[in-house]
Amino acid sequence: MLYQAPGLSEHISGVILHWETLFQSDAAGNKMVDLITRNGMIPGIKLDKGYDTAGIPGTAVGPLGHPETWDKGIDDLDARCKQAYAQGARFAKWRNVLQIDPVQGLPSDLAITLCVHNLAQYAVICQRSGLVPIVEPEIVPNGDHDISACAVATERVLVAQFEALKAHGCYLEGAVLKPNMVKNGLTGPKATPEEIAAATVTVLKRTVPVAMPGIFFLSGETALDEDNEEEATNNLNAINRLYPDLPWSVSFSYGKASQKTTIVTWMGDTANDPAAQQAILARSKANGDACKGKYVKGSCASVGVDGNILQAAGAY
Repeated sequence: MLYQAPGLSEHISGVILHWETLFQSDAAGNKMVDLITRNGMIPGIKLDKGYDTAGIPGTAVGPLGHPETWDKGIDDLDARCKQAYAQGARFAKWRNVLQIDPVQGLPSDLAITLCVHNLAQYAVICQRSGLVPIVEPEIVPNGDHDISACAVATERVLVAQFEALKAHGCYLEGAVLKPNMVKNGLTGPKATPEEIAAATVTVLKRTVPVAMPGIFFLSGETALDEDNEEEATNNLNAINRLYPDLPWSVSFSYGKASQKTTIVTWMGDTANDPAAQQAILARSKANGDACKGKYVKGSCASVGVDGNILQAAGAY
């Protein structure tokens, strides 16, 4: 349903698939990758295998309720990259998760080191197989920290990330970065979109080489009393409105913040396909406008905060 939304490629350039979906077909026998490419988009593939909540031995338990972690999947990554490319994928993503707890010193130097080298190794293995790697060192917003704590942690992580990419021989011009925005913790003092934009751009200017062609923000978790779709669009819009001449393309790679209204509109009922397609087109256009700093706050319909619960319990 999503892949066939008419005109979606005007605002969405690529679609990240899970491993099983890469090899699936629809009820009519059309391969998923063919549906995507026929609608003018590029298929991509999620290659990390997630993390074990047992975590890194000796590291502290963070706001997620488990120790610090790193993702699995490197051992057979080369073979899976080749399979994915043969199936039609042309880019990939790998997400590592880091936690903030200033009192306990999280993220620790050990977790950062493991995270960034894990991502760098993934990136060069992807490039060897012809896939463009999305490098995603996500610092999750769980916790009660303020925006300055996130700024400090994000700068530490990105400095280490680009050192690791250089050490592993990653071709930066053939990769993209998917970072978190610099924001307050979910239960911390609330920052405005303008404050988020200023803190985020300051960190990026200090850490990201101009050779990196694109920065595609993840939307990240938001509090249940916030509209995650509108928040993500407004934050991206503030960055591009206030800083229109950045040396990278500054865009979005949103999951839930692209799809919440669509999911709640659809809820697995094919009779709702047309309305759901209009919902994904509207939010995608809003995010596209935000990439130019042209989005008008509140101009894209959203199911709002009530949809947070419905989405979590529904078809997503």
